[in-house]
Amino acid sequence: MSSVSDSKPTSPRFVSAKVFVRGLTVDAEIGVHAHERGRRQPLIVDVELDVAAGGWRTIGETVNYERIVGHARHLADSGHILLVETFAWRLARACLAEPCALRARVRVEKPHALAPQAQAAGVEIIVERD
Repeated sequence: MSSVSDSKPTSPRFVSAKVFVRGLTVDAEIGVHAHERGRRQPLIVDVELDVAAGGWRTIGETVNYERIVGHARHLADSGHILLVETFAWRLARACLAEPCALRARVRVEKPHALAPQAQAAGVEIIVERD
């Protein structure tokens, strides 16, 4: 009977890697209601990207999370957006344009949308490269 210690060592197998930004606050002009037009309100953004395996010796071999922040801030500054779903979709597309990104999970919360009845309302989407 062999024990675990008798077994032959195996090389680690790459399963997956994720780059993420959690709890990013951006102020955006967003919403369908008249009182939401012409004013900015906070969004809480989480982004999680599945990235291709790589040597990861330089920042160019992965996704720089500062670029994820830049995508979110650029989108927030791009003018009025009606729906958080649209914001999430555009952000996911921008993140998937990063060469190493294979899949994106984007969650966008509007913390003031249902206050004080709820902490937040929002959407979470998942998109993949073709």
